[in-house]
Amino acid sequence: MTEREYTDYASVRDALLDAQDRRGFLSYEQKLALQHAEWAASDQRNGHKTDAKVYKALFNDLQSIEKLAEHTDICAKIAEMMPLSAEEVRSILASKRVPMDGGEVENIVDTVRKQIL
Repeated sequence: MTEREYTDYASVRDALLDAQDRRGFLSYEQKLALQHAEWAASDQRNGHKTDAKVYKALFNDLQSIEKLAEHTDICAKIAEMMPLSAEEVRSILASKRVPMDGGEVENIVDTVRKQIL
């Protein structure tokens, strides 16, 4: 099985803008993807403008948490969504049924806050 690589909307936006600068145009599908990536990376989606460097740093910090180390998809989702409450973290963890107690969830929230605030 191949290893998956996760990316964030800011990286997608930057790659599409770079492609547009190099080629001078984007296909219809690429334009739609760019519009979505620009919205998703803006502060209109979750209240925080996303940045590729912050995403990567947060993703790496989350992977260092023992219970999240084997769930890279959950780390990617948390790093992209940047939840600032325990309820938001629990809703992300529920998708994979990752069991965590309140202290561990608060640790995740603190990790997110350190990176984005």
